[in-house]
Amino acid sequence: MNRKELNPEESPSARFGQLLRTSRDARGWTQQELATRLGCSGTHISALETGRRSPTTRTAAILDKIFGSGDKFERQSRAVRHTALIEGFPEYVTHEARAVELRLYEVGVVPGLLQTPEYAAALEADAVRREAITPDQADERVELVAKRQATLLRSPSPLLLVVLDEGCIRRPMGTRAVMDAQFARLLEFAERPNTVLQVAPFSMGARRPFSPPITILTMPDRSLMSYAESTHRGHLERESTFVLTMLAAYHQLQAEAPSQAESVAMIEKARKGTP
Repeated sequence: MNRKELNPEESPSARFGQLLRTSRDARGWTQQELATRLGCSGTHISALETGRRSPTTRTAAILDKIFGSGDKFERQSRAVRHTALIEGFPEYVTHEARAVELRLYEVGVVPGLLQTPEYAAALEADAVRREAITPDQADERVELVAKRQATLLRSPSPLLLVVLDEGCIRRPMGTRAVMDAQFARLLEFAERPNTVLQVAPFSMGARRPFSPPITILTMPDRSLMSYAESTHRGHLERESTFVLTMLAAYHQLQAEAPSQAESVAMIEKARKGTP
């Protein structure tokens, strides 16, 4: 039988197809035998394996049960659906939604959890202009921002600590009205009982322990993980030895940065257009 060769680096769909094929081959099952267990046709299995059809959440969940693979298929299916997102980010989002404490350091742009819809749309519109993503992918990213923010409204509310590089409030995004609304959102965020907002000014210079953005999550069982991105993929670090080092550096960053009251004053000045 001629089988299409799969290149898992080609796309998330190809990676899902390879996972499915290798799992099926390991059991010695034909496509039809797996189809019988899944409750579909052998043609459907073939389409999934070759990337011609995208898996649904339900299909991925059933495959995890059939193969006893934890949530491997479900995680990979999320990557297939979130083609506008860099590799690793969809997995991070699932942990973000469960975290009891979130610590963020962001450079250059306001982080998604604090963005207004208009700011998010302006940011993605620029990516479309540069042909980095398609208009449909831009819409997907903006929708995800809203979904991520909604998860923070759960009860009890997670503790959210944010340190923004000064560039986040100095870099204009969209129209003046868009930025004014974004400044208002930041000021409102600082008033919440479960948040701390600080701005690290340019004058801190070398006293910043981080250069790229970083996120540190504390999970319900008090375990820690961190997330950082390169140009093409995100990396989720679960090794406590490394994450504890980052947490110590984050505490240092908070100590060096101006207080929330001083940071709010900086944001109000930026809103007025004064240095």
